Amino acid sequence: MTDIMRNPASSTGFSRRNLLRLGAGGAAAGLLGGCAAPQSTANFRAQTAPIYRSDNQPERGLTRRDPFYDEIYGPKPDEEFPLPAIPYWEIEPQYLRQEVEDPTGERPGSIVVDTQQRFLYLVREGGRAMRYGVGIGRDGFSWSGRAIVQWKQRWPTWTPPAEMIARQPELEPYSAENGGMQPGLMNPLGARALYIFQGGEDTLYRLHGSPEYKSIGKAVSSGCVRLLNQDICDLYDRVPAKTPILVR
Repeated sequence: MTDIMRNPASSTGFSRRNLLRLGAGGAAAGLLGGCAAPQSTANFRAQTAPIYRSDNQPERGLTRRDPFYDEIYGPKPDEEFPLPAIPYWEIEPQYLRQEVEDPTGERPGSIVVDTQQRFLYLVREGGRAMRYGVGIGRDGFSWSGRAIVQWKQRWPTWTPPAEMIARQPELEPYSAENGGMQPGLMNPLGARALYIFQGGEDTLYRLHGSPEYKSIGKAVSSGCVRLLNQDICDLYDRVPAKTPILVR
């Protein structure tokens, strides 16, 4: 807590610990002094100002609210299953959707998943790319290579493969024989799914949405590439079937 409260710009290094060190009398005097002089009030505000995340400090502090992100991560009430707003300020800002200079070298229209950096790029014309934050498969449950998006599905049914059911028998009610898990807000595939095929064969891996927004940027899934629901809806609308994809 002390680290979060300290403002690096402050010359006094205000913290809760320092305040306690003043003692009751010192604290009272300090607070009275703050009321007496405008300069002291300005110092107090600077010392207690919230710390926001930045390129130099991407993992501490708060993400600022922004009208652009308020809109794109806001609720989607017109969906078959209305999507709630995402509290995007709780997500590391580098994982929020943004257009960037293309680092992939792939041709426009391609999808590239960078599993090390936890980014998905949709390559655009003019050396640009749309970048989305993703969650990826845990060690031992990952896939890589070149393939295509064979087909796309809105609000898909989830059917765990037999290997997953063998590891997690509680998933048996959602097997192919039982019709899978029906679409909805709690379905692990989220609002959209893009199905990855290689050499005409289903890899069993998907690009899909997820309500678990805090999993973005982490390795937590059983191999699939997960995006925020609002992001997978955006990607779904931008790419056709047969889109080439590289997972590396």
